[in-house]
Amino acid sequence: MGIINRRFGARAALVIACLGTALWSLPASAQSTLEAVKKRDQLVCGTNGQLPGFSLVDDKGNWQGLDVDLCRAIAAAVLGDAKKVKFVPLSAQQRFQALAAGDVDVLARNSTVTLQRDAGARVKFAAINYFDGQGFAVANKFKMKTLASLSGGTVCFTRGTTHEANMVNWFRARVLRVTPQGYDTSDAMYDAFLASRCAGVTQDAAALAATLARRGKAADYTILPEIISKEPLGPYVRGGDEAWLEVVRWSHYAMIEAEERGIDRANVDGERRSHDPETKLFLGTAPGNGKALGLDEAWAYDIVKQVGNYGESFERNLGARSPLKLPRGVNALWTQGGQMYSPPLR
Repeated sequence: MGIINRRFGARAALVIACLGTALWSLPASAQSTLEAVKKRDQLVCGTNGQLPGFSLVDDKGNWQGLDVDLCRAIAAAVLGDAKKVKFVPLSAQQRFQALAAGDVDVLARNSTVTLQRDAGARVKFAAINYFDGQGFAVANKFKMKTLASLSGGTVCFTRGTTHEANMVNWFRARVLRVTPQGYDTSDAMYDAFLASRCAGVTQDAAALAATLARRGKAADYTILPEIISKEPLGPYVRGGDEAWLEVVRWSHYAMIEAEERGIDRANVDGERRSHDPETKLFLGTAPGNGKALGLDEAWAYDIVKQVGNYGESFERNLGARSPLKLPRGVNALWTQGGQMYSPPLR
């Protein structure tokens, strides 16, 4: 019996040692992203870099956009400093592979939330920060009024997106036909479209409007009235890291909650003196929310103070204070007829 026990103990020790070695050899992406970001003291955010209103590098090298603000909000929540972000431009084809491989901590790149993207183990969407739909633009000189007018023509799209399948299915269902012409980047796609190598171009409607405006071509082109799909856009994280998913998700919700409560960058310091129990919990003068997320209790205050609420971000990047001047539409708060809604922060 003693010999058997010694043999069993030796085998158990060997198994434990092997397991320990395996665990230590796991890639960084399998470790806690929250702890990795804290240790690095920097958030690495994968984004677009070429899309006005969402993520664009201006002439002075400054990153701007709705997705950029979300990354800064996450950095403010985790690190207390919205500036501690490294932005990594990713193409549509690269984005999910780079996230799954651990090259970035979060992907905020105007990416549509779909069942097949989210149902696997590699990546998970955290929230929806913009509701959009797929549209089409054509040159005014062709005098097209409806999407069916594009039948028989060539339509440019960006590879690695949902746009090709949506387009082909829409025309096929109506016994119409188009010839899809794919490009690796949105810039290459628009170059081809503006050079008349395709009769139309398709992308999310906000992206169409933003890019045509940036290129100074808005007056020469028309976005057709049909929107053929639902394109809810939002950030993604790696699968299997629930703690990090919650941090990213509630960072977005904090911006919505602040707008619902009328709390913005200008008045947030005064609101910290509020006696309202829910406001105190939200801004961290009463404990609870920070501990639940593994963050400082002032995490939401830091987001609002340094980045602003969702409405502020929308207006300076996409709305009235931006060159795009897009209406809030379905991206208005639920109290104003839109779909932006935050679950209770308690």
